[in-house]
Amino acid sequence: MSVVNGRIEAERSRKQFFMRIKRNQALYLLMLPSVVILLLFTYLPMYGIVIAFKNFTPAEGILGSKWVGIQNFIRFFNSYQFGNTIRNTLVISIYSIAVTFPLPIALALMCNQITAKRFKKFFQVSTYLPHFISTVVMCGMIILFLSPSTGFIAKILGYFSVTMPNLIGQASAFPSIYVWTEAWQHVGWDSIIYIAALSAVDPTLYEAAIMDGASKWQKLRFIDIPMLLPTATIMFILRTGSVMSVGFEKVYLLQNNLNSSASEIISTYVYKIGLVGNQYSLSASIGLFNNVINLLLLLTVNYISKKMNDTSLV
Repeated sequence: MSVVNGRIEAERSRKQFFMRIKRNQALYLLMLPSVVILLLFTYLPMYGIVIAFKNFTPAEGILGSKWVGIQNFIRFFNSYQFGNTIRNTLVISIYSIAVTFPLPIALALMCNQITAKRFKKFFQVSTYLPHFISTVVMCGMIILFLSPSTGFIAKILGYFSVTMPNLIGQASAFPSIYVWTEAWQHVGWDSIIYIAALSAVDPTLYEAAIMDGASKWQKLRFIDIPMLLPTATIMFILRTGSVMSVGFEKVYLLQNNLNSSASEIISTYVYKIGLVGNQYSLSASIGLFNNVINLLLLLTVNYISKKMNDTSLV
């Protein structure tokens, strides 16, 4: 009897499934191009991952190249750049999270406290605009500003008889240059999601707080910050999922022979090994290792967050 009931329930579920598709076929048709693009440009190229386990040559192709197993990974682990690239990537990434993760939250809270509408709009626009500067232009600006001979800052310091050091050529200064220019460019834009979260706060909560005699700091502490915590948690989980993926373009454009000991990260090393050095299998294995570490970090932080405060991606 239970078997018959199970078959009836399965048949009912199947009919309901096809009925939902038929009822929403126009929406599925609109979604079809996006699905096709996702399959063609995201999932289909994942087949190329197999070259990380082969001695790939373009002449032999992916299928014809010799299978070498994990030799490419071992080669990377034993290379002199392994420790250096991992360390530089982690230093820049963790430093960046420590600076650029809390600042958008603070900026959103500060913007939410502004009552003058015109000044609030000006403040928001002025903090958003740097985000639209291209990476190439931004790096050109950084190099021009920090030039020890012809830079804007060097000219100002020259009036006070102060010689500006060559910061762009100092390995120790590279992480700070990268992170703080990144913060100036993107903090305003990143604050949008937190401002949107604050706009969803029920105004009656503020009214009740005022009736109870709460100060601005108390409203900030007991209303605004708790409302931002779920959004901030999700954003932090996503950021930890890209700890090993520092942006390639900006680092590569600011990199030179003097600061390469601190600016050689995994993405720039993969570019030099793969596209410049034509060692495709080695670069693919490094990229795969990088992505696996990111995935493990994402799953770990997501699991911890779900256990601690029941907030997670899924």
